[in-house]
Order: sequence, then structure tokens, then C-alpha cells
Amino acid sequence: MYRSRSYRRLSRVTPSKRHTIHYARRKNSFPHCAICKAELNGISISKTAKGKSLKSNSRKFGGVLCSSCTGEVIKLASRIENGEMKINSIGIRQKQYVLQMIAH
Repeated sequence: MYRSRSYRRLSRVTPSKRHTIHYARRKNSFPHCAICKAELNGISISKTAKGKSLKSNSRKFGGVLCSSCTGEVIKLASRIENGEMKINSIGIRQKQYVLQMIAH
């Protein structure tokens, strides 16, 4: 059970002066933007978060992209649909999200 690294190893000294290893679950990390890797705001990291609004934002790509990257993806998608840009001229990280915007 403790072989995986989902449990961190804590070296502790017991009251009888023995050195033992205690195992503790790792804390949840904050969710990050898939494009720029910035921390996402407005999302709870607790496992006991109640309600859908605490788990993700209700906008497009909520819980996946930050607001600035979402705006950039929407701009790129509209430029491609209008013929101002080609799909090959955008970055590889943004490409899949732009294609999703075009498909909907």
C-alpha cells in the first residue's frame, strides 16, 4: 500500500527513541492552467467541497484554463473562423482548445 508515492514518508522519533517511518497522504495541489501553468482562481482544492460552483468555474474551459488564456483561445478561434489566420500558425498547447471552440 505504501510503495506508491501518493503517501509521503515521514521520519519520526518515537518516545522510546526508536526511529520509525510514518506515512501520510500528500496534500492536494492547486489546479493549474493547461496552457500557461498559472494557478487557477475560484476553485477549491478540498476533497469535501460541496456544490458544483466550488469545483470549477461555469465559463468555457472553466477549471482547465485561466481567464486570460481562455480569452486568447476565443480570439484565435474567431480569427481562424473569419479567415484572418490559419490553424497551423498557433501554438501547440492552444491548438486543441481552439479546435474545440471551432467545433461548437
